[in-house]
Amino acid sequence: MVAFKDLRPQAPVHLLIVPKKHLPTLNELAPEDTPLIGHMFQVARKLAEQFGIHQKGYRTLFNVNAGAGQSVYHIHLHLLGGRMFSWPPG
Repeated sequence: MVAFKDLRPQAPVHLLIVPKKHLPTLNELAPEDTPLIGHMFQVARKLAEQFGIHQKGYRTLFNVNAGAGQSVYHIHLHLLGGRMFSWPPG
């Protein structure tokens, strides 16, 4: 697992959490990938603490395919925080 800042941040904190295992989209997940996805969310939780956004709030999301905004076909979890978010998302 690796995590790094998004090149086009949509919030003051915008990190990408990327597994080393290649999966193009969530559509390719198999039952045996369940622990991997859980681990990605644990990493997000820890990073939210490290970046000081865990108390005020943060958002996590996966984009799946072009219609949802996915442009890199290797799954990655977005962690966004540091500003107010509206609902429904853009």
